[in-house]
Amino acid sequence: MIDWKRKLTSRKLWAAVCALATNLIIAFGGSQETAVQITAIIMAGASVIAYIIGEGLVDAANAGMDIPIYEYEEAPPDEQEEKEE
Repeated sequence: MIDWKRKLTSRKLWAAVCALATNLIIAFGGSQETAVQITAIIMAGASVIAYIIGEGLVDAANAGMDIPIYEYEEAPPDEQEEKEE
């Protein structure tokens, strides 16, 4: 199952999206200035998404909800065992 919270807050994902957008703009004849502006817009949007998800997690924690937060790239040990089976 895809962990969308983790994916949408990943700096690697947004850097890859920016790189793709920049390369497509340049490849189709856009200017470097346009590529820089679009990259800035994408990163600003990513910051907003990360903030919203982060605030949602804080609010959920304050409400006493049990939401797992992983601080490492790999799945927790119990999920890794399930994948191996």
